[in-house]
Amino acid sequence: MYDVSTRKRALALAAQGRSLNSVSRETGISRSTIQRWLIRLEPLRRTAPCVRCQDPRQMPGDQAAYAHLLGLYLGDGHIISKPRQHYLSITCTASWAGLIDAAEDAMRKVLPWPSISRLQRAGGVDVKSYSKHWTCMFPQHGPGRKHERAIALEPWQQAIVDEHPWEFIRGLIHSDGCRITNWTTRLVAGERQRFEYPRYCFSNKSADIMRLFTNALDRVGVDWRQMNTCNISIARKASVALMDTHVGPKF
Repeated sequence: MYDVSTRKRALALAAQGRSLNSVSRETGISRSTIQRWLIRLEPLRRTAPCVRCQDPRQMPGDQAAYAHLLGLYLGDGHIISKPRQHYLSITCTASWAGLIDAAEDAMRKVLPWPSISRLQRAGGVDVKSYSKHWTCMFPQHGPGRKHERAIALEPWQQAIVDEHPWEFIRGLIHSDGCRITNWTTRLVAGERQRFEYPRYCFSNKSADIMRLFTNALDRVGVDWRQMNTCNISIARKASVALMDTHVGPKF
């Protein structure tokens, strides 16, 4: 009933960790048929090799992209890991087209072989990459919200962040931060005048993620101030200039 190319396409989608329901919707082939092919006919492994599974000492090939993606994940990402459904999802505001492209690009550089899709929803876009091996790349995955559990980097992750702190900072700022223009007034020659100045802000409910962010800022020489338990401000002129050079606003 189905030719070889159709069957291969369905099996390839399933091999990426997609749920059978998802593959069925995309291909128009019934779930039971795909399941039968997987049991009886599939000649290939269902997943591509993972460097972390093969050797826990191995690091991702593109470490700069990984540092960026780690920041995005800790800010606005999550992993779904179920028996037949595995994917990393980064949530982006729909108006930031550059951020959406950057998230997809980072995913492709860290794990080149899974399929990637974009799910449009009210006000946002979820960039999704389908593979069970995202839990190998991000061992911080676990039950519950990130701010309700301990978040700590593995030694190999910390080594990457230490080597590529600006990429990590950019991922955090572009997920849970922003660049804004503040203003204040002061008396000048007896007249009250308005002055504007830029600053960067970062907000996260996890004390652990806040600490990872400020540690990275310290490493690159950026002055910061903690406004409250959930907010970090970067307002000194020299530090804002550094952030503008290496991070910049969302786009």
